[in-house]
Amino acid sequence: MWARVEPHLPDRSPQRGGRWADHREVIEAIAWKYRTGSPWRDLPDELGSWKGAYSRFRRWTLDGTWQNVLTAVQADADAAGELDWLVTAVDSTVVRAHQHAAGLRPKRPRRREPADHGLGRSRGGLTTKLHLAADSCCRPMSLVVTAGQAGDAPQFETVMNAIRVPRQGSGRPRQRPRRVLGDKAYSSRAIRSWLRRRGIRATIPQPCDQQEHRLRRGSHGGRPPAFDPVAYRQRNIAERCINRLKQWRGLAMRTDKLAVHYQAALTLAGILLWAKP
Repeated sequence: MWARVEPHLPDRSPQRGGRWADHREVIEAIAWKYRTGSPWRDLPDELGSWKGAYSRFRRWTLDGTWQNVLTAVQADADAAGELDWLVTAVDSTVVRAHQHAAGLRPKRPRRREPADHGLGRSRGGLTTKLHLAADSCCRPMSLVVTAGQAGDAPQFETVMNAIRVPRQGSGRPRQRPRRVLGDKAYSSRAIRSWLRRRGIRATIPQPCDQQEHRLRRGSHGGRPPAFDPVAYRQRNIAERCINRLKQWRGLAMRTDKLAVHYQAALTLAGILLWAKP
């Protein structure tokens, strides 16, 4: 795993004359913190200083290093023929927010941080929603964090547009799988038209109310959308990807006050899933 990740990490410190601490030790410290759901100050002494690990984590969050590494390991997998573009599944999951994630008062605008900090209030309390697209091997292709009350369908295009896998040679990054699998929450005319314009097959079941509305209109209701029940059996790859991410206790319940920090931790977990041989 480390052999796949190390070549894509920064080799120089941004500070003049400075040196990075060992990348592997710092990444292991960050992974341990989110894997166990522990506070930063509880990092074991064997993993180095918690201040150094947090500073590196925050710096690479703001400059986009975590996302760049995820994109690079995805490109390596695509070049090696490990990435299957036949099927991509989309889904979302709600994550409960711990009380430590609340109470942040915006003193000044923060870079890349949404105004609501990715927190929404519902009957169950504060929640965050994770939207993702997964490949056929249950690995995340893209990750989007929103407030917990956000709907699935409005985030569909954002999730799909976030899929960008660079090619090793010339050419634009690959973005389009051959088929997209989604549950009934993604059944809308806008989503089906968006996929049709890009030549992507949609395997999305139609809810009962949409079926009844089409039948009530008679001949004006048009034909029912195509649906392949055999291909739809693979939709569980998105749920299995979510299960893998939620094996990290720091991701199964959000304790980060900033949404960019929580998404960076999700990206790190995705990197390790892609780097796993």
